[in-house]
Amino acid sequence: MPNRLTQETSPYLRQHADNPVDWHPWGPEALELAREQDKPILLSIGYSACHWCHVMAHESFEDPDVARVMNEHFVNIKVDREERPDLDQIYQAAHAMLARRSGGWPLTMFLTPDQKPFFGGTYFPKEQRYGLPGFKDLLGRVAGFYRQSKGEIEEQNSALLQALDGTVPRATPSRDADRGDPAAAALAQFKGMFDMVHGGLGSAPKFPHPAELEFLLRHHDATGDANALHMAVLTLTGMGEGGIYDQLGGGFCRYSVDETWTIPHFEKMLYDNGPLLRLYADAWSITGSVLFRRVVEETAAWVGREMQGPEGGYYSTLDADSEHEEGKFYVWTPEEAQAVLDADEYAVSAAHYGLDGRPNFEGRHWHLRVAKPLERLAAELSLPEARAKDLLESARRKLFAERERRVRPGRDDKILASWNGLMIKGMAHAGRVLGHPEWVDSARRAARFVREHLYRDGRLRAVWKDGRARLNAYLDDHAFLLDGLLELMQADFRLEELDFARRLADDLLARFEDPREGGFFFTSHDHEPLIHRPKPGLDNATPSGNGTAAFALGRLGHLLGECRYLDACERTLRLFGTSLRSHPSAYATLLAALEESRRPPTVVVLRGSGQALAEWEAQLRSQHAPHVLRVSIPATVAGLPPALDKPGAEAVNAWVCQGVKCLPAISSLEELQRVSKCRELV
Repeated sequence: MPNRLTQETSPYLRQHADNPVDWHPWGPEALELAREQDKPILLSIGYSACHWCHVMAHESFEDPDVARVMNEHFVNIKVDREERPDLDQIYQAAHAMLARRSGGWPLTMFLTPDQKPFFGGTYFPKEQRYGLPGFKDLLGRVAGFYRQSKGEIEEQNSALLQALDGTVPRATPSRDADRGDPAAAALAQFKGMFDMVHGGLGSAPKFPHPAELEFLLRHHDATGDANALHMAVLTLTGMGEGGIYDQLGGGFCRYSVDETWTIPHFEKMLYDNGPLLRLYADAWSITGSVLFRRVVEETAAWVGREMQGPEGGYYSTLDADSEHEEGKFYVWTPEEAQAVLDADEYAVSAAHYGLDGRPNFEGRHWHLRVAKPLERLAAELSLPEARAKDLLESARRKLFAERERRVRPGRDDKILASWNGLMIKGMAHAGRVLGHPEWVDSARRAARFVREHLYRDGRLRAVWKDGRARLNAYLDDHAFLLDGLLELMQADFRLEELDFARRLADDLLARFEDPREGGFFFTSHDHEPLIHRPKPGLDNATPSGNGTAAFALGRLGHLLGECRYLDACERTLRLFGTSLRSHPSAYATLLAALEESRRPPTVVVLRGSGQALAEWEAQLRSQHAPHVLRVSIPATVAGLPPALDKPGAEAVNAWVCQGVKCLPAISSLEELQRVSKCRELV
């Protein structure tokens, strides 16, 4: 019989709707039931694209014997971590403290009826293996421990809550980050973690770390540090040529299981690809790399083809599995490739993608990556490079068409406000830098969808699915959307986006800011009470909510001359000052906000006729200038706030300010290009 999850909109929860487990969604009904029956809560957190979540479901949650034990001893709650990042943050942190190791998904936590965790882990096999206890046996032991050791559990819970409270930063009398140079210290830490052979930070498993890579590009722009640029370019090259990147269809998987970027966990997440689009566009503008431009164009095409709904919102994820096998959609055998390619196409593509070597996936399949550069294999095959390129492109088209006939991985088509903000920024920035207005239009349609469908009754909702907007929005939803709208306004200014940005900024201050200590809580002031209220500053797979809020509020404050936003940015930086000094490499997004607090961005307002503005923008767009915030406003636009309401005319004029310093109006494109390169106005 279907369980209570049939009424949920989350694709992940609905994957478990036919389990024999008596699953509940998180909510008052389940929590009250646990209190009434004095049963511990079995909390299972995952997401629809998660491979090991599927494994645990097939092994345990679909098994009637395991389900019987779960139903007898526990109130079972299933949570989609993408819908409820507030719960995921709390219980991942609790797991790390209890287990003394990092967590992941599926997260399996056992709670008292008042939501306090007393034991947990991640994936548990049905039977004992991998050095892990069997899940069915574990259930009995945990249930017995709960009944017999309530005093011990209560004592542990008290210590745990105190430890969780200790993770919330406290304000210091002065902003510690102003002492010393956190950026230089962060760079030194990145150098210590950097893989000088394959690129990337740390060893396997390797994640993209887009916030850290953006720091390296910004640091290079600010200081001319060639080593910072080298670390970023080597990493982006390794990823772009590796198997973490889909060589046929575009887009990046979540991480690589090896140090060479060859074999990924195959799920594709919207939140990775938005920031990576922006990074590769910037890296192309600095280096002119053909590889970087190709990655941007193919990834943007993938977003439009597979990740954007007809109403404009961006979908969340593509699954790692198809037909119950991880990566089956993506991997090949040489025989499969030979069946669809002619001899010349196969000779080039096999050498390029490594099909002529040993299998690299599970000992029997080949996952495509750039094994040999095109110019090298052209020489080895005695082919003109242009001919080799044509053969490779023809082979790619045929292989892609053949792959499209396979059973596709599942797609989680819920629309998350936060992740849409990341992709709005990525598509708008890439479209502006590379001159693709259709990508900017894609970002605009997503922004309009969020504004019209997720902003209801004067407040933002976190998720939209099946015609329903639901759940209180979080810090990340507001911060990432505000940041994305600022980028969209630079690509193509519209008043409706500015108005929406101001509403989001005001909501951040009213609903999330800590007026006493500074910084922003992850949940709003009227959110449901939970056992802990985080105030996150660290960058993870997504950028820090506090870092993004500080950066975006600072930029909006400088653009509009609005001190409320600038003051909130300053209070946030003061709150995290000690953290920025003690471990700066963990706070790359906050470091960007700190940089712009110390040296305000150069704000450029262009006014003129539409055609003349377009000509100026065509000349300015590919200039890598992360310190510049530029908006182009046609002379016909009325109703602007005072800071942007410059006189308009047929000819283009530029008004350039940095902090409280402003230059006279500039009417020469060459002079504006010269001024834009300067880090400080004189």
